[in-house]
Amino acid sequence: MIRWLLLLLGGALLGGIVHLATIIVLPRTATQDAYSRLEAIAPVNTVVALPAPTPEKAILPFSDPAFASAVCRYDLSQGPLKLVAPLSSAYTSVSFYTRNNIAYYAINDRAAGRRAIELDLMTVEQHEELPDDENITAADRLIVESPTVTGLIAIRALAPAPGLMPMAEKAVSTAKCAPTPPRPQS
Repeated sequence: MIRWLLLLLGGALLGGIVHLATIIVLPRTATQDAYSRLEAIAPVNTVVALPAPTPEKAILPFSDPAFASAVCRYDLSQGPLKLVAPLSSAYTSVSFYTRNNIAYYAINDRAAGRRAIELDLMTVEQHEELPDDENITAADRLIVESPTVTGLIAIRALAPAPGLMPMAEKAVSTAKCAPTPPRPQS
């Protein structure tokens, strides 16, 4: 009886170890993650509107057909980025992901409180290199620190009715994700 209990306990322990190892290793070895799927259609540091998802074909899994979506694959190796996403009349959100699909920041139209979501995206090192400018306060400029140099920005706008989809598509397609121009040295 004890022998069977030890075999059962050993099997459960081994199964748990294999399960945890698989859960930890598999996401890092997957080749068809969101970033890889978008490489063919989305140039770096450019916003690209995504086609409406269908049951047969969706570029990103679990896409909601009530949302118009756009993405920006970013690379901060050449410097910070400026993101400007106009707001739609219903709901707009911007989410930030690392290269390994880990979400690290999100903002929506209610938190933005303006006519557009405007922010600067940079690494921690780039943020530390910014000069202390007394004229620019934290309320004037939203800075998001990326934990990685490359990643993905997802911009979504809700179309509460099918007839409002063109308005939502226009909002996401006019978003801009471009390198920040260098500041003049004084």
